[in-house]
Amino acid sequence: MNMLNGAQVIVDYLIQEKVPQVFGLCGHGNIQFIDALYERSADIKTISVHHESVAGFMADVYYRVSGRPTATFTSCGPGSANLPISLANAFLDSVPFMAITGNVPTSQFNRGAFQEMYRHYQADFPSTVRTICKKVFQPTRGEMVPLAVRQAWKTMMTGRPGPVVLDVPFDVFRESAAEEAPKAIEWNANISCRCGADPEGVAKAVDMLLAAERPVVLVGQGVRYGGAAEELKRLAERLQIPVAASASGLGALDVNHPLAVGLVARAGHYQANHAARQADVLLALGVRFDDRTSSSWIPGYSFTIPPTKLIHIDIDPEEIARNYPVALGLMADVRTFLHQIHAELDRRANLDAKADLRRRWLAQIDIYRKEWDKFVAPGFIDDSTPVNPQRAAFEIDKALPEDAILVSDIGVHHNWLLGFCKPKRPDSLIGSMGFGPMGFGVAGVLGAKFAAPDRPCVSVCGDGAFFMHANVLGTALEYDLPVVWVVWNNYAYASIRGLQRGYLGGRELATDFHDPKTGARYSPDFAAMARSCGIEGVRVDRAGDIGEAIRKAIAADRPYLIDVDVAADVNPTGAGVWELPGLGQSKPGIGTRYQPA
Repeated sequence: MNMLNGAQVIVDYLIQEKVPQVFGLCGHGNIQFIDALYERSADIKTISVHHESVAGFMADVYYRVSGRPTATFTSCGPGSANLPISLANAFLDSVPFMAITGNVPTSQFNRGAFQEMYRHYQADFPSTVRTICKKVFQPTRGEMVPLAVRQAWKTMMTGRPGPVVLDVPFDVFRESAAEEAPKAIEWNANISCRCGADPEGVAKAVDMLLAAERPVVLVGQGVRYGGAAEELKRLAERLQIPVAASASGLGALDVNHPLAVGLVARAGHYQANHAARQADVLLALGVRFDDRTSSSWIPGYSFTIPPTKLIHIDIDPEEIARNYPVALGLMADVRTFLHQIHAELDRRANLDAKADLRRRWLAQIDIYRKEWDKFVAPGFIDDSTPVNPQRAAFEIDKALPEDAILVSDIGVHHNWLLGFCKPKRPDSLIGSMGFGPMGFGVAGVLGAKFAAPDRPCVSVCGDGAFFMHANVLGTALEYDLPVVWVVWNNYAYASIRGLQRGYLGGRELATDFHDPKTGARYSPDFAAMARSCGIEGVRVDRAGDIGEAIRKAIAADRPYLIDVDVAADVNPTGAGVWELPGLGQSKPGIGTRYQPA
């Protein structure tokens, strides 16, 4: 019989699901899978990286830009053990990709073969990752592969999306599995998880919104990656409701839109925080209400729930009422829910009159906006050296073309970008919001470029994160990926040093980089490092030169690195607070705690 082996079945199924490329790294445990990719190289590309976490971050951001999932491949033992950081990041940010991990042959299970994790259970890589993915599938015979691969894909894409692991022993890649792979179009193409809310709940939500005097819509990642941006904009304009965003939701509505009030967070914009905490009705769409968004859940800084009446919409019912009581909680896909809301509004009368009543509320918010603009104005013109971080974020944002994709890494720069970049579309500014691993933006920008080859893709990353993952320089050159890295070089793990200064009385240790003999600031010469890899690298020391450097880098149409000397002693502040239990609570930079009458 003309049978496909396990690896061929998996590769064929990925091709059916229109996966254009897979990201990964070779090892003895997956060479048969790589061989199957070789056979189908005309139909699916193989991208080899220099660290497994990089593969996961690339797959993650590829989905965030394209809306299509892809896959990674890693070998047994340390190869797959390097992947959990990027798996966890995708899991907490609800991003799907299929992690295909090799394992030892089944005939060697529990014998302690090279790279087998066997001390608690045979071939036990699945236990390593079961808390950081939606599900692990481990076929142990070739005939089990077709079922495993189609179920893994369905699990990944249905309900709340997230990564899955397909852990395949070496011999199962080689064993005869089926005459043909499962027909993806029959098994998964016709499944929809865009469930709506119950009709009574939709009607009640509309009643509450129309009766509200100070309504606010709060958007999260569910709107951005759920494809609900147009429906959101229509609702905001139809009812004249201001739209605030969590860090995950920025860009769902163009930040320059008159009804967009900006970021609600511990360092959030004054108009956003102050509107959200005064709202009589808050419509939350695809939001987790984490501690950064919610000012550590301390009432009066980000939210005041209750007395604010919360309408919470989420595809995952476990997120509803996790951190705040709800006046109305509805499990639904946010785009479907917004369609339902518009249909219900079509049946209502006097909507224009209701919208006119919001003018006073919107005028009050404009006063808050002016106060915020006055508060932050000095940072936009500061010419000091090292570069003022607010000025750096401003210059970066100003230099980017309309269609650029900015992928932020994790660090203090991330907070500055969230505060002072102005994303115009859902994929303008991409960041890690749940797990927060360093390297996400350093590597993820490569995935962005694969997803959008005709758009400028720029990573802003700290010197600490870039040094951890400098291997990406080689991958960018090998695959001719014209991405730009802007290294926010503050010679420190500055966000954590800021905590030591703020909460520990300035007792600093292990958070800055310095020469052991002179005590001077130390970082590698990142520009020279890039040039040694065949990539253009430049150093920028003045704020006024940042924009020109970025424009030149994008125009070069080749991999490019810009090393920017940024001040580390200024930390972002805003209208919210953050608490480290037992160590105390920060103070807002603008405004005071709201106390409802």
